[in-house]
This record gives sequence, structure tokens and C-alpha cells, in this order.
Amino acid sequence: MAIVHATRDTFDSLVSEGVCLVDFWAPWCGPCRMVGIALEELEDELPFVSIVKVNVDEEPELAERFDVNGIPDLYYYKDGKVVTHCPGSVPADEIREQLAKLLY
Repeated sequence: MAIVHATRDTFDSLVSEGVCLVDFWAPWCGPCRMVGIALEELEDELPFVSIVKVNVDEEPELAERFDVNGIPDLYYYKDGKVVTHCPGSVPADEIREQLAKLLY
């Protein structure tokens, strides 16, 4: 699936079904850019996973709702519910491993 940028109006519907990875990020954040590269690699590799990005500068209400205190901050969803949370920069292999646990 394509990487989608969420707003407070679209967020809940984007994470409501299936396996979804939410990336709280900002364009000025170096580690966020590294995670973004990893997500782009995984986008084609895992077509059954939705990848949702939330720019914390543009969507501060969502960042507050999830108590995001630092970025990048990854939330893993399954059928609309948070399954696990991983703050900080994470390599593609770890992201892939977490998503595989949710898919299989």
C-alpha cells in the first residue's frame, strides 16, 4: 500500500482495519528521515500493511492524543487497536519483524 499522510480528520479511518504502522515524524528531524527511508523500502515489500505518517508540526492534536514526546515514534495497529509502540529511530529489519508478527 502507499504511504498516506494523516490528518486529525482522516486518522481514525486510516488505522481502523488490518495491520497499520503509524509514524509520528517531522521534516526537520534527521532520525525521522532515516525511518522514512526504511518505510519507503517496506512499502513495496509489505503490500498488506498500511503505512500512515503524521507530521507532528502540522497535526499537534494527534501528537498530544498519543502523548508523543519525542520523534520518530512508531505505533503498530491491528484492526484499529494499538498493539505495540516503539519510540525512537528503528532500523527496517526491526520494523519488518514487528509487522510480520502482526500479519502471521
